[in-house]
Amino acid sequence: MEDRRSKINYYLDIAQTVTERGTCLRRKFGAIIVKDDVIVSTGYAGAPRGRKNCCDMKFCLREQMAIPRGERYELCRSVHAEANAIISAPRERMLGADLYLACIDAKTGELVGGTTCCQMCKRLVINAGIARVIVRDSKDEYSIYNVNDWIENDDSLGQIGY
Repeated sequence: MEDRRSKINYYLDIAQTVTERGTCLRRKFGAIIVKDDVIVSTGYAGAPRGRKNCCDMKFCLREQMAIPRGERYELCRSVHAEANAIISAPRERMLGADLYLACIDAKTGELVGGTTCCQMCKRLVINAGIARVIVRDSKDEYSIYNVNDWIENDDSLGQIGY
């Protein structure tokens, strides 16, 4: 008898499928929020409703400006996957929930491990009351981040010189 897929990898598989709707030319992120074994919402990275997506315009401003990954997100056209999932979910269903996150390289189609939420999305995740963020590192491996650690070890303070 075949081994059954773990629950965490099951939800990460779904988050990875959500990446297929992404419109970013660099990285395609997919996120799902799960509470009490029920999918609350999903989100992928894409331009705000009604605005043109980078994939439609055939260029990425951050790429044209050679901005490294993780910097100058204010120049990105996309609403991030985590933000879109949070926007689509009722607050009471996010309290204590898990957010599953997967990332695919838009050029190669390969899974990108070792990613996590950017500083902006960390703030949203914290305020949403989400308990854990689980990030796909490979087909079967993942990292679990306890959101309370992001509160207690505020890494945003080091970025502004405190």
